[in-house]
Amino acid sequence: MIDILHLSKRYGDTLAVEDLSLEIDAGEIFALLGPNGAGKSSTVKVLTGLSRPTAGEVRICGFDVVQEPIEVKKRIGYVPENAILYESLTADEYLDLAGTLRHIDRKKLAEQREELFSLFELSKQDRKKLLAEFSKGMKQKVLLIAALIHNPEVLILDEPLSGLDANAALIFKEVLRRFAHGTAGKTIFFCSHVLDVVERLCDRIAIMDHGRLIAIGTPQELLEESGEASLELAFHKLTGGADIERSTEDVMRALSQE
Repeated sequence: MIDILHLSKRYGDTLAVEDLSLEIDAGEIFALLGPNGAGKSSTVKVLTGLSRPTAGEVRICGFDVVQEPIEVKKRIGYVPENAILYESLTADEYLDLAGTLRHIDRKKLAEQREELFSLFELSKQDRKKLLAEFSKGMKQKVLLIAALIHNPEVLILDEPLSGLDANAALIFKEVLRRFAHGTAGKTIFFCSHVLDVVERLCDRIAIMDHGRLIAIGTPQELLEESGEASLELAFHKLTGGADIERSTEDVMRALSQE
């Protein structure tokens, strides 16, 4: 469903992504991890057609993201890390706009919208409010609904749990499992810094550092490769993080000095 072949992305003299190749199957929940500046967001921007690759090829559902961008956009749902909503619209109006742009039948759109609003516990009263009045978590719910409303073949999510309360996050994780592992067999590609969620949710994980792929495998395979007991510790080790105990001691020593 997602084929990335020798992808590179350069910004001037900075090489953000270097020779990245990944193959992600239908029915798979796949996470791309990395420290800040590792190249995750640059990769996502290429996948969604927001940025052109410097080199390499990316195909989603068999369509080239550069040569056939409209066909790709028809088949993906996308939630960016820092989305900008039309805050002068109500939640109802925003979802109507999203559905209309996707050419969803009006009756089907109304049904989908009702089901998703109910799932994410947005009341009829909330839906009539301007998005400018929404909290960060409520805005995130609207973005997630907009990404799901056309039943895409591929979901691309950048920090999708940001701002969600515990109940909404629990519901959304179950939606992702059913979306990928149910009879529809959709593909989910997402980036997140919440590693305990990634460890429990994902079928496979890729880790980038300084623009390059440094590890890929199931959560269990990454734990075995690193010799660590959790994905959080494995990530820290594989990306060359500082010695936690020594760094903590140095900080506490500095704080205790008068």
